[in-house]
Amino acid sequence: MKRVSTVTVRKRLSYFLLMGLIVFLIIDIRLGYVQFVLGDDLSERARDSWSRNIPFEPERGKIVDRNGVAIAENKSAPTVYIVPRQIEDPPEAAERLAAVLNVSKEKLYKHMTANSSIERVPEGRKISYEKAREVRALNIKGVYIAEDSKRHYPFGSYLSHVLGFTGIDNQGLMGLELYYDEELQGKKGSVQFFSDAKGKRMPDMSDDYEAPVDGLDLKLTIDTRIQTIMERELDNAEATFNPDGIVAIAMDPNNGEILAMSSRPTFDPAEFRDVPQEIYNRNLPIWSTYEPGSTFKIITLAAALEEGLVDLEHDHFHDPGFVKVGGAHLRCWKKGGHGSQSFLEVVQNSCNPGFVELGDRLGKEKLFDYIKGFGFGQKTGIDLAGEGTGILFNMDRVGPVEQATTSFGQGVSVTPIQQVAAVAAAVNGGTLYQPYIAKELVDPVTGTVAMRKAPVAKRQVISEETSKEIRHALESVVAQGTGKNAFIDTYRVGGKTGTAQKAKDGRYLENNHIVSFIGFAPADDPQMVIYIAVDNPKGTIQFGGTVAAPIVGKIMEDSLRALDVKPRKNQIEKEENWLDPKMVTVPDLKGATRKELLHQMLNLRLEVSGEGSKVVQQAPDPGVKVEEGSVIRVYMK
Repeated sequence: MKRVSTVTVRKRLSYFLLMGLIVFLIIDIRLGYVQFVLGDDLSERARDSWSRNIPFEPERGKIVDRNGVAIAENKSAPTVYIVPRQIEDPPEAAERLAAVLNVSKEKLYKHMTANSSIERVPEGRKISYEKAREVRALNIKGVYIAEDSKRHYPFGSYLSHVLGFTGIDNQGLMGLELYYDEELQGKKGSVQFFSDAKGKRMPDMSDDYEAPVDGLDLKLTIDTRIQTIMERELDNAEATFNPDGIVAIAMDPNNGEILAMSSRPTFDPAEFRDVPQEIYNRNLPIWSTYEPGSTFKIITLAAALEEGLVDLEHDHFHDPGFVKVGGAHLRCWKKGGHGSQSFLEVVQNSCNPGFVELGDRLGKEKLFDYIKGFGFGQKTGIDLAGEGTGILFNMDRVGPVEQATTSFGQGVSVTPIQQVAAVAAAVNGGTLYQPYIAKELVDPVTGTVAMRKAPVAKRQVISEETSKEIRHALESVVAQGTGKNAFIDTYRVGGKTGTAQKAKDGRYLENNHIVSFIGFAPADDPQMVIYIAVDNPKGTIQFGGTVAAPIVGKIMEDSLRALDVKPRKNQIEKEENWLDPKMVTVPDLKGATRKELLHQMLNLRLEVSGEGSKVVQQAPDPGVKVEEGSVIRVYMK
């Protein structure tokens, strides 16, 4: 038998010991690497495999007017979530939950047996608080209620095309909701709890909560007082004339801020699925394009005055009722014409041949330079999607007839917002501003302003002196010309009527016009420009002065009072006709006794409040002109 030497045994033991040490060293290194290097990552993966997230939606930023009045906000709307592995008896749970959510139990059973960590039930999204209480009362293990919200528009169809709307996930789909979606939507949060492979909650691990970050609030330039007045008058006009459509814009001419904007037909943003896409998809004040008609004459007038080509008071023009240009017979709206008149009367009478003469004095190059200078043929840059550009003649295609028709608003195509911006420049001293509707983005928690828009002055189009002449001329249009139906006693209003034929397949339609009026006030210091266009009003004479001017007058008067703009005493006297109501100046009744009141109120009706012997307050104020027979309210001491 072979004997093994002691040296050999020792060598073998040393070898095995060394190998053992190496193996243990590798294991220690690996354990150290796993514990110290991979430990956090593996723990996080383990937590992820155990964790279940119930999302918490952020509060979408509110949309408010310039005074903080909410016009788009949020209503709490809980949402049902299911953790399938925690459902102990899926058939029974599905049957009980189906009765509350009004959904088939088969559909809920599929959610409760799905191979997923968490399921959201479509029919359980954004439910009422009452319905959420019913779900909680079922006390079904594995069924959770998460906080959610849905968009709420407290004024219904009010400002609908501007605001737009959101989808089921509170994502912006149209209008300002889409344009500022990223800023409004915020960041999601969640509640995270832990369960084992069987879905049972792990009692030794606490839940994690990550708070959602609410979206920024959007403050608009819109004034809800003016918007409310505008919506009221558009409702009245729609009921009276049954038009194909109406467009309305109110803007501050001194900075480009949109104070109100609306159109008809309209829709409720919360119910947008119930109306055809072509209704909610077109914001007519910025999208629609059409021939402007006589409101465009303001641009021709501004160009001629700026170039020193006309003296409104002393230059005269004879209108026979037509003018021949390049073989074309262009008629005035008044059959037989206006005869001999000053150019101020040309403006007051909206005389087409007179404006053809002004266009001829300018020449096509100058005329179109001013048209482009006032912003036509290009987008205004308003912060709303879907703005149109309008259409102008190519200069190489402008002959004598095209120049003539352009000078009185035919043959060109413009948008309502272009007209408002241009006329604002004509009356504000000559500065063309970029219209805008979003004023600020504000953090709802801290009140910090994250974004603030400032007025953008694009260019000086005409001088202050020319602008002053235009204001005077347009004020005379309202007092003594075609715009009389927009006249407001004690407020100086300027403006211009427009009546444009609609074209189809290259031909003008019969008895189908877009009638419009653009006005501003006060004429000595304009604070507001208002444009109204009514498409094909029924049952009336289709003239801007007949249909649109009274609407602007009503909106303007109530809006100026809402803004506390002081009345003006020095205004051009209105040229009366037999159809106009007789106006009476309200006397000062303060301090009068009951007996004295009876002697003063011969052509006004009296309404007395209080038991005292003398008048301490009255409405309207002394000096205001009202229609004969109007009610005067007095309050006795």
